[in-house]
Amino acid sequence: MIELQAALDGALSPCSSLRVRAGFDLASYAATPEAAEVLLELLLDVADTAVTRRTAEALSRVGTVSAVRLIALALAEADDSHADWIQTGVQDVLWTQTGVPDVAAICVHLARDREAAVRQGAVEILEWTGDATR
Repeated sequence: MIELQAALDGALSPCSSLRVRAGFDLASYAATPEAAEVLLELLLDVADTAVTRRTAEALSRVGTVSAVRLIALALAEADDSHADWIQTGVQDVLWTQTGVPDVAAICVHLARDREAAVRQGAVEILEWTGDATR
């Protein structure tokens, strides 16, 4: 639990490289409510879109339903710039598919989520993967 707290603290840092590190460290805790809340903030980081990109990448690499769901939720709130950097982070992982969970399969599942924002984001991610008709 100390690792989780350290990552949560790092997400509050004014230093963008520490926030990027926090995004990577917190990604495996995406199902934990306090981490999920912070990860959404990192995906929509107002000070540095590198934080956005790297957090999206980290969540895509983890590739759990909880992790991909956070990406989909962030897309619903993202402005065009943040959406572009989220897409870049996800595609960084998709293009290196070695050992990466099937993000598209998770998005097919999330496209039926009870929350409209998740459904919308999942469909958008599916379009990036080329699996929109899956």
